[in-house]
Formats: sequence, structure tokens, C-alpha cells
Amino acid sequence: MGVYNHGIALFGFLSMHFPARLIQLRKAANYTQQTLSDAAELHVNQIRRYEAGTAQPTLEALIRLAKALHVSLDSLVFEEGERGPDEDLRLRFEALSQLDSNERMVVKELLDGMLLKHQARRLAGAPA
Repeated sequence: MGVYNHGIALFGFLSMHFPARLIQLRKAANYTQQTLSDAAELHVNQIRRYEAGTAQPTLEALIRLAKALHVSLDSLVFEEGERGPDEDLRLRFEALSQLDSNERMVVKELLDGMLLKHQARRLAGAPA
């Protein structure tokens, strides 16, 4: 499901760890639920619901929370190491910076082709 405006809820997008992550960041900032609510300009009941896992914030609310907690959206939504390539791929991606622009373009095209092939198989119901 895509997000088309700031008011759409991000159901299914946020990690199941989001409530714990929000509590951890709030406490690290020495905020109570009320002070976070005030700083993010959100109702305190919404903060309680987010932390209880009974509601997920909209994109606009996530942005407000990240700003109030002085963290990036990535660090608010994802735990350390939860997002991004594994170590093996990360090292390979870093090595790509040593290639010239034509070589990088070839690698991008190969990667795009493999990703499209995988997606087509998945959509067709075949094993990935």
C-alpha cells in the first residue's frame, strides 16, 4: 500500500518493534508521554496508543515525533541493523564507488534486471 499524503496511516509498514523503539527514544530524551506530546504537537492519547501498539502514526505524526525526539525517521522506525544490506552486500556496494560511471551503470542495470526477474516470479506465484 503506498502513501500518497501525510495523513494516510502506515498500517503494515512499521516494525512490530516500533512501540518499544518509541518508548526507548522518549526515555532517552528524558520525555514523559506528555512532554513528547507537547513537543510533537500530538495528543497525549495518541502517544499512549503508539506506545501500546494499538495505533500506528501517520507519516505526518512520524515526522513530528522524529523532530521532537531529534532523530531521523530511519532511527525512529527501524532498529539498528534492521534496514539496509547485510554486511557482505554492504561491503560490495561500498566497493562500487571505485568503479567508473559506465561500470556502475552496468552493475545497476544487472541489479535492476535481477530484481525485476525476482518480482515477476513472485507475482506469478513461482518460488523466488
